[in-house]
Amino acid sequence: MAEPLDAALTEVRALLLDPALTRAVAAGRRRGHRPSVVRAELRPVALKAGPRLQISTSDGSRPYTRNVAPGPEADAAVDALLAEPFGNWHVETADATLQLRVTKSGEAQVHRAAAARPAAEPGGHDRAKEYLLDPGDPIFAEIGGSAAKRRQVDAFLRALAATLPDDLTGPLRVVDLGCGNAYLTFAAYRWLAQRGVDVELVGVDVREDQRRRNTELAERLGWADRVSFVAGTIADAVVEPAPDLVLALHACDTATDEALARAVRWRARWVLAAPCCHHDVAAQLRTRPAPAPYELLTRQGILRERFADVLTDALRAGLLRLHGYRAEVVEFVDSRHTPRNLLIRARRTGTAPTAAQRAEYRELVDRWAVSPRLEALLPAPTPDPAPDPDTQAPDDVATAR
Repeated sequence: MAEPLDAALTEVRALLLDPALTRAVAAGRRRGHRPSVVRAELRPVALKAGPRLQISTSDGSRPYTRNVAPGPEADAAVDALLAEPFGNWHVETADATLQLRVTKSGEAQVHRAAAARPAAEPGGHDRAKEYLLDPGDPIFAEIGGSAAKRRQVDAFLRALAATLPDDLTGPLRVVDLGCGNAYLTFAAYRWLAQRGVDVELVGVDVREDQRRRNTELAERLGWADRVSFVAGTIADAVVEPAPDLVLALHACDTATDEALARAVRWRARWVLAAPCCHHDVAAQLRTRPAPAPYELLTRQGILRERFADVLTDALRAGLLRLHGYRAEVVEFVDSRHTPRNLLIRARRTGTAPTAAQRAEYRELVDRWAVSPRLEALLPAPTPDPAPDPDTQAPDDVATAR
């Protein structure tokens, strides 16, 4: 429910000056306004001179950090930040979490929650399990999901955190393809908004009843103007404008190929897809002899199935590279939580493939005489007019934890 903005900012001010403050982030912008900085982060620090409030701001190119003393100096610094037309505030204290978003009409949408207390590790150890989005977060009371599903979602978010730039503030448009019950959709929005990112998210699922259910959930959570849903296939659902980030969690068999192909056609900057089953290539391997001397790899059914998984994802990563992406396959969650625990993570660089890369991919396909579905869904790769400067760094993909 919308609230008066002045009252909400007064509440934010009290939390920012509370000795129990642990972290706060301001980012985004209100409609028709632009703050003098793109992001501000506040946290308490202990210096030799005593406790200070550390304020880090960024103008989009370089950070600036200062430490202000409690009292009039901190009051003035906080008031100056609150006067900036930020679109989002996320404030965490030892006792509470507050998330404020300014609507297009200039009102405040506020979500308040008690601070989540992570459970201690099994065996009575005192060290607590840290989550990007704690399983006790109030949104799970609305969206549901088993403990195993929540662990998968949290692990997926960790991979996302390792992919996106630390200083990302948005605007960011995200699409979750094959969203189903939208556990990942809602969790990704929650986590990104908590980081202060100006984000809009669209979930796509083929079932109309899922669209209605998920839309109702978004309305109950107060996120309907930022999280929306479309009924349609991954290949054909209408999603406009094109997204910056594409997610797909356990889209079955060639549905993962459709998600990757859609991302490439959109020229999405980032793609994270956790494949599910791999029936297509496995079925092709059953119908033809393996090339020598690899007969032992496919003679036994279980080995053939597992090799088909590896071959499929290797070819997917290779094809993404041919279409201007830097791609890697990582394990994003422990196999005890789900056997489908690999993640294809890609970042668009716009770099044209080399002749050696084309030959490497083609030799693998020809040697095994398979027809990858993703290749059929994509046009022949052509060089981009220029590399994307935002994604050109050599160390642009971090390892998932």
